[in-house]
Amino acid sequence: MVKQFFKQVLPAMAAFAFSGLYTIVDGFFIGRSVGDVGLAAVNIAYPLSALLQAAGTGIGMGAAVCISVCRGRGDTRGERGHLGGAFLLLAAAGVLLAVSLFSFGTPALAALGARGEVLEQAIVYLRVILLGIPFQLAATALAPLIRNYDGALAAMGAMIAGFVTNIVLDALFVSVFGWGMAGAAGATVIGQIVTAVPCAFYLWRVTFRIGSGPVRPAGHMCGSILRTAVSPFGLAMSPLFVIMLLNKAASVYGGESSVAAYAVISYATAVVMLLLQGVGDGSQPQMSLYFGMDRPERTKAVRNLAYAFAAVTAVANIVALCLLRAAIPVFFGASGEAAAMAAKAMPVFTIGFIPIAFCRVTTAYFYATQHNRPAYVMVYGEAVLLALLLAFVLPRMIGMDGVWISLPVAQILLMLIGCGLLWRSRRNRVKDSGKVSNETVCDTPAL
Repeated sequence: MVKQFFKQVLPAMAAFAFSGLYTIVDGFFIGRSVGDVGLAAVNIAYPLSALLQAAGTGIGMGAAVCISVCRGRGDTRGERGHLGGAFLLLAAAGVLLAVSLFSFGTPALAALGARGEVLEQAIVYLRVILLGIPFQLAATALAPLIRNYDGALAAMGAMIAGFVTNIVLDALFVSVFGWGMAGAAGATVIGQIVTAVPCAFYLWRVTFRIGSGPVRPAGHMCGSILRTAVSPFGLAMSPLFVIMLLNKAASVYGGESSVAAYAVISYATAVVMLLLQGVGDGSQPQMSLYFGMDRPERTKAVRNLAYAFAAVTAVANIVALCLLRAAIPVFFGASGEAAAMAAKAMPVFTIGFIPIAFCRVTTAYFYATQHNRPAYVMVYGEAVLLALLLAFVLPRMIGMDGVWISLPVAQILLMLIGCGLLWRSRRNRVKDSGKVSNETVCDTPAL
């Protein structure tokens, strides 16, 4: 079990880390070629691009959980049905997102703060990104699916290949050819294609090993996928809300230097958050499989191993960021005042690594075992708690220091809520073995 755990988790951590670097790479090349206007345009357009990735991640992870549970129960009919349902949902999401963003992308960019030349550049970037919607959805959705078919290394390899392609083409399109925003967006889309194609080929080969007959879309199984998908979708989107909330608070209570300092901190801590999410989502295939097999002791053993490894990962990153807190702002080019502020605040943010490690694994455990309501609380609770702390409590009491400590405080509170939800889950657990039909095999069990 331990060997299989690390075989799943380590590639998932690497894949998540690389997935979070796409926009950073675009920003690096655009900042050097186009300048501040281009950099601002990429940052403003990023939430809309992230929406595509979050939709793919949600559908892919939701289907992966249902498929693993079906595999654990030996239900090949349900397995094939949910795989077909995932394809149907991806097609529907692609059409819906394409129509919505092509129609309302410009007003959305304006609402996010783009004006004048920044808005023009953001529109150029977004339009090219939207041309690759099918590949962006596929790249993010297929990776969790193939991880559930012993394809963790394949998913990691595909992600790395796409990332390297993005770097090479960014250098070529932006720095050499001078294509600016369109070149950076095109490099991102092609990188996603390079990721999606091998994942699709791997999954195509898998379908021949699942029972008999072709995999067909199963609309009646989409509901169970969507119920689970809400949590991983939220995990992908919630960091954006956290960044927006803290940027606003830093602007109000500290000014431009505080915003710049938080930008440095958010870049440094974002990779840590992705690594911790990789631990949780990498352990999902095993937890879902054992849950489907009605082996609760094995499910808990995987979860506890994930807790331990996530804690070790968190501690290692706490030490690293604290030791490098003065060098990191310099690497990102922060000014003297912003660099000093970031170096001072960095250790405060690392306080939250331990609780967020617990929260990421707990969330993955809940949706891997289809306890969706507590998963929703864990996913969306962080942004809600942070908003309340920023709006009504800490900054009003202690100013800018209150802004810095608000996120770790919210994460600690969420950890306590997670402990309560786990206790409630243990107390009220009702076993579902033998009570669910193949068609509804992935319905949410009652708590």
